[in-house]
Amino acid sequence: MAGFEDKLAEIEAQGALVYAASVDPQDKAAEVADGLSFPLAYGVTREDADKLGSWWEDRRAIIQPSEFVVDRDGKVLTSTYSSGPIGRFDAPAVVRLLTFYESRKKAAT
Repeated sequence: MAGFEDKLAEIEAQGALVYAASVDPQDKAAEVADGLSFPLAYGVTREDADKLGSWWEDRRAIIQPSEFVVDRDGKVLTSTYSSGPIGRFDAPAVVRLLTFYESRKKAAT
């Protein structure tokens, strides 16, 4: 999440928002969120995972990575779902993707 904090201004300048969520209870999530300027939700449940179409790992009671790039209007621009830790978005890749989308919009006008 620190990588997203580092790139937050660039991401927001391109019209996207950064939010995070965790299965952790509020006190532990607050520790993780220390130093972040974007929201971190806590207490994600299996029902939440089901609503998102995400993988839920019963053994550890966790949601597997489910990531969305969402514009300010709430439109999902792209998403990833993982069944493990591989394939997560990293902040520089999100900035590159948003830059690409913006260049396509400009070329179309």
